[in-house]
Amino acid sequence: MRQCMDRLEHILEFGGTKKEIVVLGISGAALVFSLFGLNPLPFDVAWIAIVLCGIPIILEAIIGMTTAFDIKADVLVSLALIASVCIGEVFAAGEIAFIMQLGALLEDLTVAKARAGIEKLIHLTPQTARRLTGTNETIIPAEQVQVGDILRVLPGESVPVDGVIIGGQTSINEAVMTGESLPIDKTIGDDVASGTVNQFGSFEMKATKVGKDSSIQRMIQLVQSADAGKAKIVGIADRWATWIVVIALSAALLTWLISGQIIRAVTILVVFCPCALVLATPTAIMAAIGNAAKHGFLVREGDALEQLAAVDRIAFDKTGTLTYGMPQVTAIKSIQSKYSEETVYSLAASAEQFSEHPLGKAIVRCYRRTSTAKILDARQFQMIPGRGVSAWVEGEEVLAGNREMLSERRIALPDGVLLETEQHFQKGSTVIYIAVGQSLIGYLVLSDTLRAESGEIIHQLTALGVRPVLLTGDQEKAANTIAGQLHIQEVHANCLPEDKLKWIDAYQKGRERICMIGDGINDAPALKKANVGIAMGGVGSDIAVDAADITLVDDEIKELPHLLALSKRMMVTIKLNLSFSMSLNFLAIVLAITGILNPVVGALVHNAGSVFVIINSAVLLKWRSDRGLTN
Repeated sequence: MRQCMDRLEHILEFGGTKKEIVVLGISGAALVFSLFGLNPLPFDVAWIAIVLCGIPIILEAIIGMTTAFDIKADVLVSLALIASVCIGEVFAAGEIAFIMQLGALLEDLTVAKARAGIEKLIHLTPQTARRLTGTNETIIPAEQVQVGDILRVLPGESVPVDGVIIGGQTSINEAVMTGESLPIDKTIGDDVASGTVNQFGSFEMKATKVGKDSSIQRMIQLVQSADAGKAKIVGIADRWATWIVVIALSAALLTWLISGQIIRAVTILVVFCPCALVLATPTAIMAAIGNAAKHGFLVREGDALEQLAAVDRIAFDKTGTLTYGMPQVTAIKSIQSKYSEETVYSLAASAEQFSEHPLGKAIVRCYRRTSTAKILDARQFQMIPGRGVSAWVEGEEVLAGNREMLSERRIALPDGVLLETEQHFQKGSTVIYIAVGQSLIGYLVLSDTLRAESGEIIHQLTALGVRPVLLTGDQEKAANTIAGQLHIQEVHANCLPEDKLKWIDAYQKGRERICMIGDGINDAPALKKANVGIAMGGVGSDIAVDAADITLVDDEIKELPHLLALSKRMMVTIKLNLSFSMSLNFLAIVLAITGILNPVVGALVHNAGSVFVIINSAVLLKWRSDRGLTN
C-alpha cells in the first residue's frame, strides 16, 4: 500500500511539473502577442499571463501572510502586480508574473527528493527465520523471533536478527554493515548482525537483539533521522524579502507623498520586483548541474552544489571509493626451491577454480589476467568453510587456506614465513597459504588496491582548501596503510553505520561543513547526514545512491576536484548575479523617483537584468577548472 502511495505521489509531482511548463508556454506566447500588438481577443492577451501566473503568486503571498506572517519575495511581486494592473500597465504585470513563475520552475527543477533509499533498506530486512525447537525446524516471520530463540541460517541466506553463533562455522559478508570488501570468517562464539549474508556453511545461532533493536532496523532509523535533521538552504530572495518589502514600500510611499504622482510609486514597485534576484541562484545552479553532468556527476539536490562550495572537510569511505573494492593478488612467495612462484600461483589458481569465495575468485581472476598458461585440471574439490579449499591437482592434494587450516592439517609454519606474513597482516592484507600434501610451499597476498588517481585527487582537494578524512568500516591496520599512502592525517577505522553518523555529527557540531563520499549500504546514514553526500553510482549500492545528494555515475573520482572547483565558481557567479541585480534595481529606483522611468520602461530595465543573469549563469555550462583547481 505504501509503495502505491509513493508511486501516486511521484506521478502527481511529475504531472505538476508538466502543468507548470504548459502554463509558462501559454503565458509566454500571450506576452509576445501583447508586446507586438497582436490581440486576437477582445482584451489584452497579457491578461492570460496575469491569470495563469500572477494569481497563484498573489494567493501564496496572502496565505503566507495570514497564516504565519511569512514575508517572502512573492509579497513584493504581488504588490507590483496589483499596482501595475491598477494603473493599466497590463503588459508589465503579465511580464512580472511570467518571470517569477519561470524562476520558481527553475528552482523546482533543481530539487529532487530521494525517498527510495529507506524503502530499499526495508526490503533488505530479512522476512523469515528458521527457528529450531528440539529437532524441529519451523520457518516463521522474522518479526516473531524472540530473544533467546535458536535459529538456523543456511548458505546464501541473510541473518534474520542479531545473535551469536552456537554451532557451525562459516564466512559472513558484512558489507551491509561495515563496507568491508572481504567476507569475515565466523565460528562458535562470534557475533552476527541482521542483514548480513551467510556465504557458505550453515550455522546455528542464538538471538540476542530482535525487532527495532536489530542492526538493520537501527540503520533504517539512522537514515530517517539523518534526513529529517538535514537543514535546507533558504532562497536568498526569500531571506531578504522582508527588508526588500519595507524598503520598496517606504520608497514608493515617500515618492508619492513628495511628488504627488502615483505612477512614480508604481514604477518603483515594478523595478524593485526581484525577478533577477529570484533567477540569480537557480539559473547558476542549473548551469552548474549541466556542467557537472558532462563530467559524470548526477546532482539530485538543488542546494547540493551550494553546500559543497562551503565544505571544510571531505570524508572518504575506503573500500570502493579510494580503492577499487576488489581484492587483487599483490604478492606471491615460494618457500621451497623446487616450486617457482609461477608454480605456486598456478597450483593456487587450479585449486580455487571452483571456489565461490571472493578470495578464491580473486585468485583465479588475477591469474587469468596475468598469465598465459591454462589453469590445470582439479578433482575432488572441497570447500572448507572458514578455512579454505582442497583439490587434487596433477595427482597431488593442494590446499589453499588460512593459518587455521594448516594447524588442523598439522602442517608446519616456519618462523620466517610467520614473520613475513605478519608484516602483510599489519598492512591489512590477507594471506592465503598454499600447501602440497603435508608441506607448505608458499603463499599469496591479496589486498584491496588504491585507485590510480586517488593520490592526485587528495592533493588537489587539499590545494582547494579542503581537509580529507578517511571514515571506514575496515580494520585499523588496513585503514592506516591506505591513509599513509595518500597522506591523509585523519583516520577513523572500524566504523559501523552509527559510528560514521556520529563522526559526521561531531564535525557539524564543531561548526564544520562536511561532505561524505561512499559506495556501500553502510554509508547511507552518513551520506544523508552530511552537508553533501556523494555516492559512487557504478560500484555503489542503490541505497547509497538514493541517500546521496550527488551521484558519481561512472565512478571516475578523478573529476571530484573539478566538481568542488565548479561549486566554488558557481557561488562566485551567484554573488555576481545578486550584486548586479540589486545594483540595477537601486539605480532604477533612483530614476523612477525622478520620473525618468515609467512602469513599462522600468519593466524592460529589470528584464534586462534578468537577461544578464541568465547569460552570466549560462557561462557555467562550459566552464572548466584548471586540473581541478580554481584559477
